[in-house]
Amino acid sequence: MLEKSSPPHRRHGSGFSSLAESVLELLASGQASTRTELAALLGAAPSTVSFAVGQLLAHGLVAEEGTRSSTGGRPRKVLRLGGSDGYAVAADLGGKHAHVGVVHPGGGLTDVSTVPFATADGPEAALPGLADTLQALIDRHGREQLRGVGLCLPGPVDVDPGLVTLPARMPGWNRFPVRDWFEERFAVPVAVENDANCMAVGEHSVRPVEHRQSIMVKVGSGIGAGVIADGRLYRGATGGAGEITHVRVEAAQDTPCSCGNTGCLETVASGAALVRILRERGLPVASTEDVVRLALDADPEATRAVRQAGRYLGQVLAANVNFFNPDAVYLGGILSTLEPFVAAVRSQLYEGCHPLVTQHLVIERTSLGADAGLAGAGQFALQRALAQAMKTVTGGL
Repeated sequence: MLEKSSPPHRRHGSGFSSLAESVLELLASGQASTRTELAALLGAAPSTVSFAVGQLLAHGLVAEEGTRSSTGGRPRKVLRLGGSDGYAVAADLGGKHAHVGVVHPGGGLTDVSTVPFATADGPEAALPGLADTLQALIDRHGREQLRGVGLCLPGPVDVDPGLVTLPARMPGWNRFPVRDWFEERFAVPVAVENDANCMAVGEHSVRPVEHRQSIMVKVGSGIGAGVIADGRLYRGATGGAGEITHVRVEAAQDTPCSCGNTGCLETVASGAALVRILRERGLPVASTEDVVRLALDADPEATRAVRQAGRYLGQVLAANVNFFNPDAVYLGGILSTLEPFVAAVRSQLYEGCHPLVTQHLVIERTSLGADAGLAGAGQFALQRALAQAMKTVTGGL
């Protein structure tokens, strides 16, 4: 599964089951559709990949359809997930709204919309309405084809039990059993993940396959980052990889942070920080959306503040980019819609990183925009469903 931290063919407990799981996730994400592509991405022998594909075909988890022309060789059979007419419903939760839609194998999105969602009311009050919205999507597409539910949450997520832990902006959500709640409601596998990781996985699935290392940074009211290493989401030892928001920065001095510490990057570079800074300067702002509106209207105070926030983020990112040497840095979240912010981040990376690191570095906004988290959440759900199906049908292979 994409949430594992090690390369697909070398991770702990490696063997046929791990290889088959990796084949399924690459087909689900749309990164591969032939045995040759699978072998190249997995770094495995073609004969080994063919054997794994053969077993998955025998159990109905993978199917073949048609052929694709190949230069200098015979046509290659195209692989797809078995029962690829299935789908997942997904929701990307924000402070006041939820982005919802249907995610298909290969990453396609349909029926995308934004609905009200009051995170601050707590899970027991907010989730029933969201479940009703997802149920309407299921009714439209057919219950028999539903494979899973994906949820993208704006806080730290403990993936194994599927719940949020100590979220700064989600009162009442700490340790609430989100995954269990939805699995009881829909009786299908449910994947729960934080927003930056969902965006990282969603964006990775539509980028060139040679981009195997990337950092996705979401900058909205808060700041989060997701790391793709060797083509896979990297979590770190305890799931905290990418937690740059609480890096101490000199410019923040002793400004209190939502984490209880002082001087964190979040206090000078996030949307919430910009709201505070601009209000202190006498501007009428109450939300990150207000900050964006003023900056888009070329308000000089807002533009200066946004540009400075981008510099602070770029300074912290530069250390991470120098260390990790990624192919790309993708910027998402509402502040990434502002060119002065993006330009400031880009400038700091070029200034603060070694030329060898930035020689081919891509630094740009997420191509999926607001849909990146939704696409990732749906992919996590489809992969979770596939893993459970593989375990059930084949006994773990």
